[in-house]
Amino acid sequence: MAEQTALADRTSEDGGKPDAAVVRDALGVGVAVGLSGFAFGVTSAGSGLSLLQTCALSLLVFTGASQFALVGALAAGGNPLTAAAGAFFLGVRNAFYGLRLSQLLALPRAVRPFAAQWVIDETTAVALAQPTRRSVRLGFTVTGLSLYLLWNLTTLLGAAGAEAIGDTDKWGLDAAGPAVFLALLAPMLKTTTERAVAGIAVLLGLGLLPVLPAGVPVLVAALAAPAVLYVTGRNRARTDDGPHARTPRTPSTTGPEAPADGPGTAPHDASEEDR
Repeated sequence: MAEQTALADRTSEDGGKPDAAVVRDALGVGVAVGLSGFAFGVTSAGSGLSLLQTCALSLLVFTGASQFALVGALAAGGNPLTAAAGAFFLGVRNAFYGLRLSQLLALPRAVRPFAAQWVIDETTAVALAQPTRRSVRLGFTVTGLSLYLLWNLTTLLGAAGAEAIGDTDKWGLDAAGPAVFLALLAPMLKTTTERAVAGIAVLLGLGLLPVLPAGVPVLVAALAAPAVLYVTGRNRARTDDGPHARTPRTPSTTGPEAPADGPGTAPHDASEEDR
């Protein structure tokens, strides 16, 4: 294990991606996404949250999709517990990101709790795109730092300036966060199963909006994943157990296949076991 770590560190120093390129890419993502914090601040203030509550969400939660889901459900008149549950399930994905990033970053134990705050879609995407451990750490740190600072700053500006903007529904700023999330998610849907899960989740979420309380359609849409995986597993098992799954008999490579017993053929010699 120590040899693998030493090899990874040596490779990162010798043939990795230039630091300047990693910083440029990380800052590009951090700045582009961080500016959408302004839309969250305006939307949160328009939904009835105070300036302090809005800033606390960005400082402590710091996962844009969950924050927009929470304030969107509250703005639609949803139950606070339901809204929080929907935001929680959207944020669970970050825990799975952390399982992968913990192996790539290999940070000291004392640093991990602080780094966990920055485990989000953008930092994960930048980190996974890097070829070496050095560039992974650099990309993760620069993306997380720039995005965290800019997101919280623009959240403060958006919440403070909400009164000057007026009705946020007319500006359509509440759609900025989901649009950014979809732009990040779409390139990751590479397999048929992933596209099926996304498509069914969208249909469930949009179709149930008129009949269920705000925040509940998001929870129901999460059932698309186990449903698609169950159907896929059943189809795969049926295919494996079908008649075409049996391996056909192939002729011997050492000689001609012995003829089967039947009319017009001589019976084959009995083997030693038969005798």
